[in-house]
Amino acid sequence: MDTFSTKNLVLQAQKKLLSKMASKTMANIFIDDTSSEVLDELYRVTKEFTHNRKEAQKIIKNLIKIVMKLGVLYRNRQFTADELRLMEHFRKKVHTLAMTAVSFYQIDFTFDRRVMSSVLNECRDLLHQAVNTHLTAKSHSRINHVFSHFADYEFLSALYGPSEPYRTHLQRICEGVSKMLDEDNI
Repeated sequence: MDTFSTKNLVLQAQKKLLSKMASKTMANIFIDDTSSEVLDELYRVTKEFTHNRKEAQKIIKNLIKIVMKLGVLYRNRQFTADELRLMEHFRKKVHTLAMTAVSFYQIDFTFDRRVMSSVLNECRDLLHQAVNTHLTAKSHSRINHVFSHFADYEFLSALYGPSEPYRTHLQRICEGVSKMLDEDNI
């Protein structure tokens, strides 16, 4: 059995960040149980799709690193007014993405991989614009890596297809995302 856990990964990332930039605001960066479950399920479905445990771990690690860096930048008020507007637009786009993903799961025969891929790519572009001056080329590469994987037509088609194990993964992901939407965490 695979022992990969996003909670442990996030804790490691927090420790690394906190050791380099210790502050009280940094200590407030935590991941809730629902988000962790969704990330774990994204890991499982990515591993299933890629048939590569290391690649799946790398994608989820990159996703966590991106989120953590955004949290650090936001909590330390590093964004300009224009960048904050872009981040707000990004947040709304991610909210729309979450609602679309759940809707495509709940309503049969509505899934359109072009729509999902397009919204994911819009999120990626907004994120690049908002963090352009704050992150290194390596971090921008991580953003591209994560979004190119999740926006891939073949991945989306497999995830939203009728066959197992993808259907079970999608169900768990959408249950978690729905809960996050209900709790206004997305």
